[in-house]
Amino acid sequence: MDMNPFRTLVRTEGVRLYRDLPWRRTCDPYEIWLSEVMLQQTQVARVETRWAEWLDRFPSVFALAEAGTAEVLAAWQGMGYNRRALSLKAAAEQIAFEYDGVFPTEVRDLVALPGIGPATAQGIRAFAFDLPGVYLETNVRTVVLHHLFPDVPSVPDKELVPIVEATCPAGLDLLEVSNGAGEGSPGAYAAPQDEDDTPRAWYYAMLDYGAYLKKTVPNPSRRAKAYARQSKFEGSRRQKRAEIVRMLLAAGAIGEGMDAPSVCSALSASERDAGRAPAERALVESILADLGREGFCRENEGVWRIA
Repeated sequence: MDMNPFRTLVRTEGVRLYRDLPWRRTCDPYEIWLSEVMLQQTQVARVETRWAEWLDRFPSVFALAEAGTAEVLAAWQGMGYNRRALSLKAAAEQIAFEYDGVFPTEVRDLVALPGIGPATAQGIRAFAFDLPGVYLETNVRTVVLHHLFPDVPSVPDKELVPIVEATCPAGLDLLEVSNGAGEGSPGAYAAPQDEDDTPRAWYYAMLDYGAYLKKTVPNPSRRAKAYARQSKFEGSRRQKRAEIVRMLLAAGAIGEGMDAPSVCSALSASERDAGRAPAERALVESILADLGREGFCRENEGVWRIA
């Protein structure tokens, strides 16, 4: 299949729809990594504010690595999925102390870090280092499905990966090595390129065009086999976990902890205020045990505190 018309369309739309977001004005891998994590299921406008606030508080990977768990969790509140905050800190510790603060660039090394999956790894590679790869996230899926798989249901990623790989341009350094033929990057787009046709620019175009399509046509990404509708948050175990973390953070801020009955009582009051049934003691104890195993908090003589 000739991909030139598709690439031309995406690049043109990318210029027209370009979003001048703050993390696009840097090539710092720490700042880009943070944006990639924050943008997972969070609106761009909210991330713009919280990204800047986080960097004011933790301006470098070393600052994050050295911060306390309670401080990191407190800074993350309101972003959802507290596990991401713990993973950010754990990965920062490895980058700071095992890599001397220098981010690895190979996918295998990046995905070995806590909380970094293939898409996040490829986002770091593309946007921080301008390296080619398969950055397959929801907006990229949207563009490919809309144009190349119209009306096809349940498209598996294995059908999308070769297209994403083939259309991503090789980095300019790779082109120099291969004399412009693209042979230095297996599967990468091989046509002659210019300085504006790089992995970084290409994936920005895919992201911006995909975001536009989601607003103007029935969301094509829902036809991806990988698509999963987010479960209801309010009243869920996940919501109760988040509320318990907030309670323990508030208690810790005044130098106190909470025992399980106090957590259960406070959570039940919160649930009743929201028009839901009070929390069951067994559920609260189960959540506390999970949070303890995952490194959020610890128990000492029956009292729970943020770790």
